[in-house]
Amino acid sequence: MLELEHRFRVVDVHARLNADAGGVQTRGRAISPDRLEREMHQAGVVRSVVFPGARDGGSYVSANNAVARRSVDRPFLTFARINGPRDPGERASSRLRNLAARRKDHHTSPEDVEQYAYDDRFHGFKLNPAEDGLPDDETLDRLEDVELPVLVHAGEEFSPAAAEDTLLSRSFPVVLAHFGGHPLNRELMTDAVDLLERNDDCYLDTSYVRYRDLLERAVMEHPDRVLFGSGAPSSHPNVAVMEILTLDVPEDAMRKVFDKNARRLLGDSLPGDF
Repeated sequence: MLELEHRFRVVDVHARLNADAGGVQTRGRAISPDRLEREMHQAGVVRSVVFPGARDGGSYVSANNAVARRSVDRPFLTFARINGPRDPGERASSRLRNLAARRKDHHTSPEDVEQYAYDDRFHGFKLNPAEDGLPDDETLDRLEDVELPVLVHAGEEFSPAAAEDTLLSRSFPVVLAHFGGHPLNRELMTDAVDLLERNDDCYLDTSYVRYRDLLERAVMEHPDRVLFGSGAPSSHPNVAVMEILTLDVPEDAMRKVFDKNARRLLGDSLPGDF
């Protein structure tokens, strides 16, 4: 694909990076770090948040470390993927099971969170409750202590309302991926935009969002709380960038989505002169 020309610096807060050379672990489309970096460059993306794909059980420690190693000397910022023993469902049966849920050896512990937080290779956390479960209260308490952003896969299996009940009462920043509506659930995306009114530490990323009116509404109503996410490698970053470039919003708001909001959220993780 041809290089995309525009006048913005772009920070991508949502890209999956294969954690092993053979591509066995990661679900979905897998590409090498070299190709991911090349595609980001084509789209004008200067920094990308990356995290490992899903595992079929087991700990994410080795996958997180593998992604961190593959990010060295690349414009990548690694988020540690975390998991937990709690069922993210909203039904009474899920709440009942959670009363007896206990953290096992393969679940992320408070000590794991602290190690990631003070390891300069990691800059935040990635959580997919539908696939990996929710951390217990002790682990969430430690996430509050370290105050790093948590990127949360939200949608039909973990709705914005569920995120509000379980995560948004906490003090750490929460970025709801896919406008909270994966896969392309307009009603849930609308709910997520409404959440921004009530939750100052809630942000939305634009990955896999294809509804122009919802994108424009969120950017116009909450220009400081929308972050660009490509969803690479499943979605080419050129396509994701173009969807933002074609919105009918002021240039300053667009600049916030592409760069300024991520800079504020990630703080020292992004150098001032990148």
